Amino acid sequence: MTVSDFLARLDPETRSMVERLRAIVNSAAPVLAERIKWNAPSFALGDDDLITLGLERRGGVRLVLHRGAKPKDTVDFRFDDPGRLARWPAPDRGVMVFKDLQAVEATAPALRELCARWVQGVSET
Repeated sequence: MTVSDFLARLDPETRSMVERLRAIVNSAAPVLAERIKWNAPSFALGDDDLITLGLERRGGVRLVLHRGAKPKDTVDFRFDDPGRLARWPAPDRGVMVFKDLQAVEATAPALRELCARWVQGVSET
């Protein structure tokens, strides 16, 4: 499945959210390659997926900051989210859920910066 195939299957509201989040990630980290992984758009540096979008079962779109499919040692890993945009179930896994396009737009500048810092931070570890 291609990203275009994925988008074509979405309702208009969800598609708008996904397209806006993709634009934010692409502007924050143009070095990342976009592909479909885990049935959703994912952004990778080489073979390491770092940011993945997903659809919420009850509506909305999820954006996950992570360090790939396999767990990595987090003993020395630190990342600061001063705006507390994400919920952090693990030191190297930040999750944000957006219910509508307005929620995406309300956080767009801060989200762009967070994604840029995430990619820079994890690519240095």
